[in-house]
Amino acid sequence: MKGKRDDTHAIQTRIEFDIFVGNNLLSMYAKCEHIEDARRVFDEMPQRDVVSWNAMIAGYAKHGSMNAARKLFDEMPERDTLSWNTLIAGYAQSGDGEKALEVFCHMGETDINVGRDRATFASILKVCTSLEALEQGMQIHNAIVKLGFDYDFFIGSSLVDMYGKCAKVRDARQVFDKMPERNVVVWNAMIAGYVQNYCWQEAYSVLVEMLRKGLMFSQSTFASILKACASDAALEKGMQVHVHVIKTGFALDVIVGTAVVDMYAKCGRIENASKMFTMIPDHNSFSWNAIIVGHAQSGDGKGALKLFYKMLCAGFNLDQVTLSSVLNACTCITDFQEGRVLHSFIIKIGHEFNTCVGNALVDMYAKCGDMAKAHRVFDKMVAKDAVSWNAIIAAYGNNGYDEETLLVFHQMLGAGMELDEFTFGSVLKSCASLEMLDQGIQIHNYVIKCGLVSNVFVGSALLDMYCKCGKTKDAQRLFNRLPEQNIVSWNAMIVGYAKKDGEEALKLFFHMLQLSMKPDEFTFATVLDICATLAAVGFGKQIHNHIIKAELNVDIYVASALVDMYAKCGNMANALEVFENMPEKDAVLWNAMISGYAQHGNAKEALNIFEKMQHVDIQPNQATFVGVLSACSHSGLVDDGYIYFNSMTEVYELLPTQEHYACMIDLVGRAGFLDKAIQIIETMPFEADVVIWRTLLAVCRLHCNVDLGKHAARMLIDLEPDDAAAYVLLSNIYATAGQWDDVANVRKAMKQKGVKKDPGCSWIEIKNKVHTFVARDKSHPDIEEIYVKLEELTKQMKDAGYRPDTTVVLHDVDEELKEQYLWYHSEKLAIAFGLLRTPPGTPIQIFKNLRVCADCHTAMKLISKIVRREIVVRDGSRFHHFKGGICSCGNYW
Repeated sequence: MKGKRDDTHAIQTRIEFDIFVGNNLLSMYAKCEHIEDARRVFDEMPQRDVVSWNAMIAGYAKHGSMNAARKLFDEMPERDTLSWNTLIAGYAQSGDGEKALEVFCHMGETDINVGRDRATFASILKVCTSLEALEQGMQIHNAIVKLGFDYDFFIGSSLVDMYGKCAKVRDARQVFDKMPERNVVVWNAMIAGYVQNYCWQEAYSVLVEMLRKGLMFSQSTFASILKACASDAALEKGMQVHVHVIKTGFALDVIVGTAVVDMYAKCGRIENASKMFTMIPDHNSFSWNAIIVGHAQSGDGKGALKLFYKMLCAGFNLDQVTLSSVLNACTCITDFQEGRVLHSFIIKIGHEFNTCVGNALVDMYAKCGDMAKAHRVFDKMVAKDAVSWNAIIAAYGNNGYDEETLLVFHQMLGAGMELDEFTFGSVLKSCASLEMLDQGIQIHNYVIKCGLVSNVFVGSALLDMYCKCGKTKDAQRLFNRLPEQNIVSWNAMIVGYAKKDGEEALKLFFHMLQLSMKPDEFTFATVLDICATLAAVGFGKQIHNHIIKAELNVDIYVASALVDMYAKCGNMANALEVFENMPEKDAVLWNAMISGYAQHGNAKEALNIFEKMQHVDIQPNQATFVGVLSACSHSGLVDDGYIYFNSMTEVYELLPTQEHYACMIDLVGRAGFLDKAIQIIETMPFEADVVIWRTLLAVCRLHCNVDLGKHAARMLIDLEPDDAAAYVLLSNIYATAGQWDDVANVRKAMKQKGVKKDPGCSWIEIKNKVHTFVARDKSHPDIEEIYVKLEELTKQMKDAGYRPDTTVVLHDVDEELKEQYLWYHSEKLAIAFGLLRTPPGTPIQIFKNLRVCADCHTAMKLISKIVRREIVVRDGSRFHHFKGGICSCGNYW
C-alpha cells in the first residue's frame, strides 16, 4: 500500500504542482493521517495559499502533533478565520482546553481582519463545557449576543450543553426556548442537561414536548430519559419509555437496550432487567456490567457472580465496573472466600491497583473483619481518591477501630484530600463512640471550613457526637440552626436525649409528630426501646397505634422492638400477638420472644419458642442462647441449662461468650452450687470480666457466702474501681451475716472513693403519668392517703398471718425500727397508690430498679390474695406475677 502511495507521489512530482492539485493532495494525505507525505507535498509546492497552510495545520492537529501545528500557524504569512478555528479545534481534540481558550482570546488581536464565526463559537463553547469553565462560557455567550448571532443549531446546542453540564439548567432552558428552530440534537442536549442535574420531572416534560411535536427519538434521547427513570426510580415512566423504545425499533440497539436493563434494575425489577438483557442480540461490556450491577444491588449476589463467570467465558474485557460490582456481590452475600479468589484473579489480570477496584476490595475485606488485608490493599493502591480514603476510614469505624479511624483521618488531611460528608460522617461517629469531645469540636471546625455545616447528613452526625459526649444543650442549639431538619437529625436528637432522659426523648418524639414529620423504622424502634426501659406501657401503646394509623408496613426491626417493649412492660399477650402477626420472622424476632418469656420466668414457653424456631429452619445465634440460658436460670433448670450450653459448640458451632458463661454461673449459683460456679470460671477460655464477677457476687449475696463474696468483690473492684454494685453487694453480705463492723468499713471505703449507690425506687404508670416512690417517701402529693392505705393493708396482712422478715433490713437497729423500715419500702408505697387510683379488680403493675426483697415478695403474695387482684412487679432481674397468694416465680428468684 505504501509502495503504491510512493508511486503516485512520484508521478505527481514529475509534473509541476499548481495550487489546486497540491491542495487536493495535501488535504487527502492530511485526512488519512499520512502526515509525512502531507508535509512532503506541502514543502514541494511552489506556491501556497491560506488553504494549503490550513490543510497542513489540520493534518498536524488530526495527527495529535499540536506543537508542529502551532509552529506552522505562527509561520503563516496570512491567516483567515478557518486558520484560527482549526488550531482551536486541534487543541480541544487533544484535550488541551486551556490552550484552546488562550488561542480564542488572541483571535482578532493579531489579524484584525479576521472575525469569529459560528464554527468558532460552537467549538470554543465545547471547550468551556469540557473544562466546566462557566465564567468564560458566559463571557462568550455575551459576545455571541453582541455580535448578533442568532441561536442556530450549532451555537444553540453548544450553549444548552454548556449550561447543562455547568449546572445552570435555567440558563440552558432560556437559550433552548429562544431558539427559532430545534433539531433532535438540541432536544437531546436539553434532556441530558436536566438529567445530569437530577431534574427528573423537567426531563420528562421535555420528552412529552418532543412527543407532541411528533419528533423522532434518537439513541441519545432514549439513553438520557431512561437514565432519568433509573435515577428517580420512576418505574411507571420507565415502562412507558420502554414501550416507545419497542415501537421505534430501538429495542435491539445495544446502547438503548442497556439503558432499559439499567432502568429496570435500579427500579427493583431485576426479572424485567434479566428478560431485557436476553433480548439484546449483541452484548457489549456495558450491557454485561448493567445486569451484573443490577443483580448485585438487588441483593442477588449469587446471580451477579453467575453472570460474571458467563461474561468471563464469553471473552469480554473486564473493566473496573465489572470487577468492583462482582466484589460488591461477594460482600452482599458474605461470600468472602469467593471474594479472595476473585482478588487473586484481579492480581493476575493487573487490575489490583485500579482505584475503583481497590475501593471495592477494601470494602469487602472490611465487611469480613479482615482490617489488616483491607489496609494492605489500600496501601498498594497507586492513585487514591477521596472515595478510597473514605472507604478505609469507614472500614475502621464500622469494625470498631475508632482510634485508628481518627488516625487515618489525619493522614487523609496530610495527603491534601478533599473532605466530604462521608468523611465527616465516619470520623464524627468515631468521636461519638470514644466520647472524644475535644476531637469532635476540632472536626466541627473542619466542617465549617468545608462549608458543610448546613449539610443534613453531617449535621446529624454532629448532633449524635454532641449528644453522646453528654452535650445535649449544644446538640439542641445546633439542631435549631439546621436549615433543614430531616428524619435523620430528629433521630439523632431522640437517641441523644434517650441516653440522659428517656422522658425528654419521648416528648421530643411527640413534638416531631405535631410538626408532621414522618417517623421511620429507626425512630419507632428507638422510642419503643425507651418505653421498654422506662416501662412506660401507655406511651408504648400510643406509639403502636401511631404505627398502625400510619399504615406502616411493620418490618422485623420494628416488630422486634414492639415485642421487647410489651415483654418488658409485663404484657406478654400483646408481645405474642405482634409476634404471631408477622408473616416473616428472623432470628432477632424469635430471640425477642424467648427473652421476653425468660424475663417473666416462663421457662416452658421460652424453650417451646426455641424448639419452634428450629422447626422453621431459623438458625439460633449467640443472642438466642442468652435468652435460653436465662430462662433455665430463672426456673432452676440446671441440667437443661448444661444441655443447651454444650449444644452451642457441639450442635450449632457457636462459641460461648462471657455473657453465656455469666448465665451458667447465675444458673448453678442460684441453685446453690457455688463450687460449680467457681469451676466454670476456672475453665473459661478467657479471663473473667466484670459481668462474671458481678454475677458470682450476686449469688454469694443470695446464699450469704461471705468468703467467696469477698473474693468476687475484690476481683470486681480491681477491674472496675467505681462499680457501686461491688460495694453494695458485699455490704449486704456482711449485713446479712451480722458483721456490722465490716459493713461500716465498706461504706467508709465507698465514701472515700466517691462511689455512690443507685437509690432504690419503684414506679407505677396511671393514665400515662408515671408516679415514682423511694423508701419512706414523703414527697408525693397524696402521701398521707397512701400511708393510711398502707397501714390498713399491713393490719390485714398481719391478720392473715404475715410476720415481717427483718433479716432483709441491712441496718444495725432494733427490731421495731426494722419493721417500720419494711412497711415503707418503695414497692409497697407504689402498690398502695395503685390500689387507691385504679378500679377494683384490675391488675396493678409496678416497676423497681433493684431486686425485690424477700419481705416485699411475701407481702405482695398476701396483698394479691386480700385485694383479689393480680399484681405484676418487674424488678432489676425479672418479672413476678402475684395472684391469689402465689407468685409465678415459685419463690425461686
